[in-house]
Amino acid sequence: MPFRQVLPTLLLLPAVAASAQASEPWEMEHSGTTANLRGIHAVGAGIAWASGANGTVLRTEDSGYMWQSCAMPPGAEKLDFRGIWAWDANTAIVMSSGPGDQSRLYKTTDGCSHWKLLYTNPDKDGFWDAIAFWDKDNGLLLGDPVKAPSRKQKEFQTFTNVNPIGVWDRQTYDFYDEMGVSSEAGAFAASNSALFILGHSAWFGTGGLSSPYVFVGDRFTGSAPHTICTCASPPPDNIWFSHRVPVPLASGNDSSGVFSLVFRDPSYGVAVGGDYKKPGDSSGTAAWTSDGGKTWTAATNPPHGYRSAVAFNSEHKAWITVGTNGTDVSYDDGKTWSPLDTGNWNALGLPWVVGPGGRIAKLVSLDATTRLH
Repeated sequence: MPFRQVLPTLLLLPAVAASAQASEPWEMEHSGTTANLRGIHAVGAGIAWASGANGTVLRTEDSGYMWQSCAMPPGAEKLDFRGIWAWDANTAIVMSSGPGDQSRLYKTTDGCSHWKLLYTNPDKDGFWDAIAFWDKDNGLLLGDPVKAPSRKQKEFQTFTNVNPIGVWDRQTYDFYDEMGVSSEAGAFAASNSALFILGHSAWFGTGGLSSPYVFVGDRFTGSAPHTICTCASPPPDNIWFSHRVPVPLASGNDSSGVFSLVFRDPSYGVAVGGDYKKPGDSSGTAAWTSDGGKTWTAATNPPHGYRSAVAFNSEHKAWITVGTNGTDVSYDDGKTWSPLDTGNWNALGLPWVVGPGGRIAKLVSLDATTRLH
């Protein structure tokens, strides 16, 4: 597809706060698009970026009062941008998810007026699920299992960028026989939150026809066992997913498993999911850990349906989770959940939430009176 340079169009329309468009605890904002939005990243100081289908990227610099439509990355007209990661009002990386070369990374450094293609999935059968960064120069990219060279089974792919950003090294893991991981396992690109990194640790959740698991990793220096690196020499600072543990979430279908996981500190985390083909089924939709992901316990009172994203609100010491049939909140570290709304949502980047049809809203209240009864 020929390159076309498109300047960003500013959507000078204020956020809409009319009660008819409010969905407590959210206040609806005007995105200026009808695209299905699945990526959202809040930078701070009123800056946030969002992304979605058909090459859509949005940005706000004023806490959502106005959302700007960014220039489309070259050749991205049919790409589905499932993940976005930003550092300020000018710098961001957007990830598309799709089969083979439809999974790509683009970067902007001038406030989304122009984009550079950073990396394209080298696996024709691959599919990228999530991307996260420790800092501007160190990130991790997760891809679905593909058949490794000289091996019969499929294996998960992770890619670690090498400074300067734009060069990515691939690692596959050859411990699947001993761990008994099904070749039908996969990760979900529902909200760019199947992967989470914090400090020197990383986690990613899986599902599909295989039972749901969380893979636990740590950063290392030099070589690590069970790792095949396609680079000339191992990068100096990398991540090694050394083991996986079962998670008591919905299982048995290609549409079920872990969709999102977040840790508020190195020990305590929450995972959510379920079965996206059964949005109203509350069974197996949330679990929590207090030992860094070594063991997981199912919520005693789970969210009221399938959930695609979860986040921790430090101000209210509350966990918030969203899905296609609404929002739930937990004030006891994910053990019990209460419904807040019945909106249709995909992803969280607090204080924002995004969904289909260009839906963007901002968290305005966690008052107990907003809860559904």
